[in-house]
Amino acid sequence: MNGADRDAGAPVWEFPEKAEDRAAKADEDTGLAGLLVPYEAGGWSRGPDLGEFGPDVELSGERATALRKERLRGLPRTLRRQMEKEIDRQRLTGLAMRSYQSTGEAAWSVKGHTFTMSIELARMESPAAVRDRARTQSRFLEAMDIFRKGPAIKGHENARCYLQPKIDEVDLDRMFCTAYVGNVLVTATAAGAVPLNTKGAAMLLTEQLDRIDEPGKAV
Repeated sequence: MNGADRDAGAPVWEFPEKAEDRAAKADEDTGLAGLLVPYEAGGWSRGPDLGEFGPDVELSGERATALRKERLRGLPRTLRRQMEKEIDRQRLTGLAMRSYQSTGEAAWSVKGHTFTMSIELARMESPAAVRDRARTQSRFLEAMDIFRKGPAIKGHENARCYLQPKIDEVDLDRMFCTAYVGNVLVTATAAGAVPLNTKGAAMLLTEQLDRIDEPGKAV
């Protein structure tokens, strides 16, 4: 045969891919879940389950839209239809949620004051729809005139945080935040014993928004 006497060269060894390598590659994907702050980054562990889901979930736009409509079932029919139309106008293309618990090991942690925080990323077709939704949420909380002003989120002027009304008999405090980057709407809720570690919660939200804001991350 032509060239049969040629040196085949050094052998090339191809080892099977390890399971942990496959998992690492999955974490590095460009999906919406890939934008979420990973666990064990800055002193975070898995938080409580998110409803019927675990602490970490990603849904398609179709499934996320259906889920949001399912949560409206208890509302009066007319109001429910109005809100369903609003959900359709948002044109969700994906949803990713993750819950966190502070481990108390980070420099910003407060001894004896661990807290949990859930972050939801909702991607929509239109950045304008994301912006309008974020502003609507902020206006709603401000109009109620009972929420306390939360911490500012450094480097993200469109982020707004609010603390629940202060009640002496209640030992649990909560903070609600909304923000947006491009066509991704970010909603976060932190909960913990009074006084809530708002500094730690603000740092996690800042890290989350910075991740989305990196060039080439948010589409």
